[in-house]
Amino acid sequence: MEVATAVGKEQRGKGRIGTLDNPETYENVPGNIIPIIEREFDDFDNEAEQFLSGQLEEVQFIGFRLKQGVYGQRQPDVQMVRVKLPFGGVTPEQMDAFASVVEKYAPLAKGHITTRQNIQIHHVPLRDAELLLREIADAGLSSREGCGNTVRNVTGDPWAGVHPDEVFDPTSYAGAYVRYFVRHPTTQLMPRKIKTAFTGSDEDRAITGIHDIAFLSRERDGVRGFEVRVGGGTAIMARVAPTLYEFVEADNGDYLKVAEAILRIFDRQDWLRVNRARARIKVLIDKIGIDAFREQVDEELEGEWVEERGFGSELVERLSFEDDEEERAPAAPPAAASPNGDRSEFERFVAANVQAQRQEGFSAVEVKIDRGDLTPDQFRGLAQIMREYSGGNARSTVQQNFVLRWVRDESLYDVWRRLVELGLGEPGPRQISDVVSCPGTDSCKLGITSSMGLNRAIKERIDSMAIEDELTKKIHIKMSGCPNGCSQHHIANIGFYGASLKVGDRQMPAYIPHIGGNYEGGEVIFGTRLKSRLPAKRVPEAVERWVRLYEAEREEGEEFNAFAERAGAASFEAQVKDLTLPAEFSLETMQQFIDWNRASPYKVERGEGECAI
Repeated sequence: MEVATAVGKEQRGKGRIGTLDNPETYENVPGNIIPIIEREFDDFDNEAEQFLSGQLEEVQFIGFRLKQGVYGQRQPDVQMVRVKLPFGGVTPEQMDAFASVVEKYAPLAKGHITTRQNIQIHHVPLRDAELLLREIADAGLSSREGCGNTVRNVTGDPWAGVHPDEVFDPTSYAGAYVRYFVRHPTTQLMPRKIKTAFTGSDEDRAITGIHDIAFLSRERDGVRGFEVRVGGGTAIMARVAPTLYEFVEADNGDYLKVAEAILRIFDRQDWLRVNRARARIKVLIDKIGIDAFREQVDEELEGEWVEERGFGSELVERLSFEDDEEERAPAAPPAAASPNGDRSEFERFVAANVQAQRQEGFSAVEVKIDRGDLTPDQFRGLAQIMREYSGGNARSTVQQNFVLRWVRDESLYDVWRRLVELGLGEPGPRQISDVVSCPGTDSCKLGITSSMGLNRAIKERIDSMAIEDELTKKIHIKMSGCPNGCSQHHIANIGFYGASLKVGDRQMPAYIPHIGGNYEGGEVIFGTRLKSRLPAKRVPEAVERWVRLYEAEREEGEEFNAFAERAGAASFEAQVKDLTLPAEFSLETMQQFIDWNRASPYKVERGEGECAI
């Protein structure tokens, strides 16, 4: 038996290294959490050719490619490749790899950061997908189980390990969780996908409440552990995850054992497989209650499988992701630039984008990325900034942004200037102009509307409003191209999901608004759905009216959600009542029958999404 060693760790498996039974070494490199298995690329290529030649049924091929992170689009003959970045970690070399594959294989020449910290590459021809997968694998990146009924990308707080408020950094344990469940036999064909999050702080910047399984750092008598939550989710039947256990030990492997017990129970729920649209663990929890589910987990933990797995500190140590970022942190520069003259723009950037780390002299810089889209030049530019100013340390965020970690305080001005050159120096991440959206009809089969087009239109309207009020800046706006929750519109202060309006024999793109959602401060609240259906082209006007209503009628220091609760849904509905009235089709109103970023009349064309296949 061969033994693979990486940085003093051994991974013992059966058979030749690099096979399914004995994957390659666990590299302690961000973005290289999932072991690469070369054989899987050959298998993908073979399966794709069989499908293209008609030798393999489409439904069989879909199930296969989804596990490889390759997802069908609404456009024929092209795919979306979803590359997993566990807890958002990525290296400069991997950013360069993204730039390269986007240039070669993505016609729109962009990569997209998702609300699950993945990087998605769209419109990739099927025959190119295998080449893309091989190229990113050379940089240690994997799309394995980025789609399908598997454990999806494991998300985390982008400030984990550097923020002053955390109990302990959960990064190493999140890495072990990823490695334990990827390619795990129990998690290959569950009733539906499982979304997992780790956070070290009660501020909960990973938004654990909307996850199937979540872990929050806790400590008892000097022992590390996690509060375990289960059964959260947005989309249909939105639920906040209740607490399953207040404390489960970490270093002895109990958190992995409990997670597997949860997944084993979920995998056996064949009644959930009948309707895949509702086949989420939250439906099971909602049906039987968290107390009954806890009893099932307790019973499952008594099974013989526990002994067979060999849980314990040795397993956690072997699988854990150990990466000393501080060791790579940049030395103090011999010289640093500073503003000469007007400092206002730079100071606005620092106030909005920079968070002092708990390590003295260092800061984390959040880069605001419009719609989560990066060009090849921006990927490469960020990679170079990482090399020069952050020791190569960075993470993507669940708000579709990018955090440069371990930046020397004296280098902040240099970093800002470099970001400005890349078109990435705008202040205000996670503020009102940092609008979040899913791809919508740009690529998704389930999309009803162009949510990316609306994102651009709303941001332009917000920018034109020149908002300086600090309370107004705190408003979060998100929109999805369908009722599902990929953009997390349920938990936005102002959220929208795509719908349609029928006007005579024509259709008009539209949105249903939600008001008063929240995901900050450790509290998840789902917004109130308004009894309004807004034509897509009128949504920016509705946003401006609601913002101006809030500014005009709020009480001293009253934040948006408090005002929304006091004013009531009816006042928001009344403010846009005239906008909800559909227009009769004419030359003057024709543009309202055409979606954002489109040239032809709107028509609902919704296919069968592959999320539930």
